[in-house]
Amino acid sequence: MTENMISTEDEFRPDVSMARNDAQHCYELQVGGKIAVQSFFLDKPGHVDFTHVETAEGFQGQGLDKVLVHFALDDVVAAGKRIIPRDPFFAEYLRLHEGYEQHVDWPEG
Repeated sequence: MTENMISTEDEFRPDVSMARNDAQHCYELQVGGKIAVQSFFLDKPGHVDFTHVETAEGFQGQGLDKVLVHFALDDVVAAGKRIIPRDPFFAEYLRLHEGYEQHVDWPEG
């Protein structure tokens, strides 16, 4: 690499973090300390109902919602709970990505 070239790594290092926020009943993905995406849930005995996903203005279209959904699903599976995808985005994600089938209870109607 010549001295005039800038690597993508040097250019783009966002401060991204994800966590489960039990007080707000959501998973959060933050970029640079700002909440970019929230995935809201109801934590019930034996299962977690995912109710909706919200992406903050300025963060749409970047795929961050998919990153957070993957994180949330893995967290629920690791806790030994079932997934109930009431949110259409979660349902679509689960239909398109393998590996969660045995952990999902599809909501009725």
